[in-house]
Amino acid sequence: QVQLVESGGGLVQAGDSLALSCGASGRTFDNYGVGWFRQAPGKEREFVAALSWNGYSTRYVDSVKGRFTISRDNAKNTVYLQMNSLKPEDTALYYCAERDSMNIATVQNLYDYWGQGTQVTVSS
Repeated sequence: QVQLVESGGGLVQAGDSLALSCGASGRTFDNYGVGWFRQAPGKEREFVAALSWNGYSTRYVDSVKGRFTISRDNAKNTVYLQMNSLKPEDTALYYCAERDSMNIATVQNLYDYWGQGTQVTVSS
């Protein structure tokens, strides 16, 4: 059974950086696409970033392009989200997700496994 556990969230000030991690277990990690999503209070969960199985293809929502970077270390079964120049509107519960496919995806229902989320709060 695939399990995903996020960590690294916290309370920071606008302009600060934060690095999220997501550890995966339960199967060979490096065969599958991964992504990060977020849900702000009172809003729908939205796509943030995605990465193909080999790390060669990435996608980002426009609002984080140039500030966030998704990466993976298949040897450590871990996916990362480096977040720089954080803004109050980045405040949300951040989830990592994994697909049953090697390819990249930006749509939530194409992901098969989800973590419990880690809270990121950015104060102004």
